[in-house]
Amino acid sequence: MASSLIDGRGARRPGRLHHRPWVPYALLLPALLVYGAFLLFPLGRAIQFSFFEWDGLGESTFVGLANYAEVFGSGPLREAFLHALVLVLFFAVIPLILGLVLAAILTRSPLRGLGFFRTVIFLPQVIAMVVIAVTWRQIYAPDGALNGLLRAIGLDALTRPWLGDYAWTLPAVGLIGTWVSTGLVTVLLMAGMSRVPREQYEAARLDGAGPLREFFAITLPSVRGEITVALTLTIVAALKTFDLVYVTTRGGPGNSTTVPSYEVYRHAFELGEVGAAAAIGVVLTAIVFAINAVVNMIGDRS
Repeated sequence: MASSLIDGRGARRPGRLHHRPWVPYALLLPALLVYGAFLLFPLGRAIQFSFFEWDGLGESTFVGLANYAEVFGSGPLREAFLHALVLVLFFAVIPLILGLVLAAILTRSPLRGLGFFRTVIFLPQVIAMVVIAVTWRQIYAPDGALNGLLRAIGLDALTRPWLGDYAWTLPAVGLIGTWVSTGLVTVLLMAGMSRVPREQYEAARLDGAGPLREFFAITLPSVRGEITVALTLTIVAALKTFDLVYVTTRGGPGNSTTVPSYEVYRHAFELGEVGAAAAIGVVLTAIVFAINAVVNMIGDRS
């Protein structure tokens, strides 16, 4: 078969695939069919439902953009999207800062048992979010571990029902996201930093650069791709958070921790407003896509 592609002078002749430009597309067809069946088709149906008023069982009524008007005009729904953006700070920004510091320290100063540390810090990623939420709900309980620790060190004035306080509930939920995401971000950044040649740091030291200058001049530019990946994963996790909020607060107290994913569930399964739920989901999808597109564009240009 291979010899048929070589002429008598030993030169390679164009193979048969060069005369069949449709072959690569045919090879991709099964993957495209699966992608379309399990992603594009459901997304299209959700967009279709968003233009109707429907309870999920009976007749549906076409209402045009009324569901989208409710999404942008309803105070509680606007608050839900703002809460999701606040969670981005806890799920993405704070873990990125902590991850950069931890990864830089651990990479520059190798310790015994570093592999074990990586496993432990990554452990929250392999635990089901429902289990994490139940555990932290017990920690945040009025008689839980956090308040017990504060009382033990004489800080009784700081104790409070962390998941029942209007001012502290959203940050308390966000800190759980920080705990979950920091390990993932740290491991990603450590993998990127470990590929930086040691010669670059040695040359920087000979030029009189200190640790801080080395970090900003060598380490940070070298992990640009890892930072982009980490932000993409953690921002998506923050914006689509549902199980954490559902188990810990159910959107309460009041509407202080409602998020778009929870509002999709509440409108579809509690209020019987499938069209409104679909509209919220479509808007959330657009926001996720837009934010991550910006992150990736900035990462590519850096």
